[in-house]
Amino acid sequence: MISKGIAFILIATFSFAIMNIAAKSLDGLHPMQIVFFRAFGTFVFIFPYMLIKGVPIIGTHKKMLFTRGLAGVISLSAFFITIQRIPLGSAISIRYLGPIFGAIMAFYFLKEKINFKQWVSFAIAFIGVIVLKGFDIRIDYLSLFLILLSAFSVGIVFTSLRYLGNKEHHMTIINYFMVFSMIVSIAFINEWRLPYGSEWYSVLGLAICGTVGQIFMTIAFQTEKTSVLAPFKYMELVYAMILGYIFFDESYTILPLIGIILIIGGMLLNILAKSKTTD
Repeated sequence: MISKGIAFILIATFSFAIMNIAAKSLDGLHPMQIVFFRAFGTFVFIFPYMLIKGVPIIGTHKKMLFTRGLAGVISLSAFFITIQRIPLGSAISIRYLGPIFGAIMAFYFLKEKINFKQWVSFAIAFIGVIVLKGFDIRIDYLSLFLILLSAFSVGIVFTSLRYLGNKEHHMTIINYFMVFSMIVSIAFINEWRLPYGSEWYSVLGLAICGTVGQIFMTIAFQTEKTSVLAPFKYMELVYAMILGYIFFDESYTILPLIGIILIIGGMLLNILAKSKTTD
């Protein structure tokens, strides 16, 4: 029988996969409008909770919270732009490089150790990106740049979260991300239009699934060890490739698949190498 933590993260990854499908289907809307809907959908749930429970709104480590919020909106924006240009599975695979960037940043700024096996795992993952880009002609250089920017920003998010640790309430951290996303996206309001017809279902699915995923992901990591849960985070890719095939007829030939396998293999090796070092 699986643990509650694993069950929660499987629910979270499936919710995020549905959210991504909803975001990709809204290709008629400006990407920053999609970012707004994603952020607002979560904000309206967590902000009243914070007020009721007395969770700090501003927090005390404002510079790092600012960094987390800004990096988060850059990552989300670049990701939503990219998934409207290339297959969802490819975008998610390359974005998984985020923990690598995060580990390297933590190595330089937080003085966290990286062992030899981790460096090998990083090399394998980056080789996977090269293979994927080289053999999947659907990935243009602009899309590759955007998704690498998204992954790099995820690395900044991970580093800032490592720094904040138990210094700030997790709801405060999430709220900064949502507020920054709404503020930045509103700057593009002249490019927005009202959704119509079935687009409203996608907007609703984006907001609800994004919130459900955020909540269950948080609960999962509060319930179970990170080393246990981390491999299950990659179920999001499995869901995305299946749903991408069903809804958008996205398929892969053998060589791009090898690239994806190298990326995921490198990341799993990193998790294993890091957990052994920690133990």
